[in-house]
Amino acid sequence: MKVAYVFSTSGHTASYKLGKMILPQLEDGDHGVEVVGMFFFDDNTYLLRAGDPLGERLGRVAREQGMLLMLCDQCALDRGLAEGWPRSATPTGTVEGVQVGCFPDLYAGLAESPPDQLITL
Repeated sequence: MKVAYVFSTSGHTASYKLGKMILPQLEDGDHGVEVVGMFFFDDNTYLLRAGDPLGERLGRVAREQGMLLMLCDQCALDRGLAEGWPRSATPTGTVEGVQVGCFPDLYAGLAESPPDQLITL
């Protein structure tokens, strides 16, 4: 089964659930499903700043496993993690391979390997 995660809850959610549960399982190869993408909203976008230990680990796993990592474009722009305008922004200061976009970009990014389930945390 293929899944994609959307990290929308503010606060400790992404760093705790991703950092303590999901990412270690992905690194160990025992998560139980294929994760095809992750989409980050609000302050969760900060996890993918260049140099962030959790973000760097996630970036490495995403590159190795062919996983899409995308930041909400407006959230990234507001936090200095993208340049440009909504729907045409480019990432800046993020881990390697991160994309920015809006829902249509997420759908397009997942089209080649669509998830069976979308999980919002």
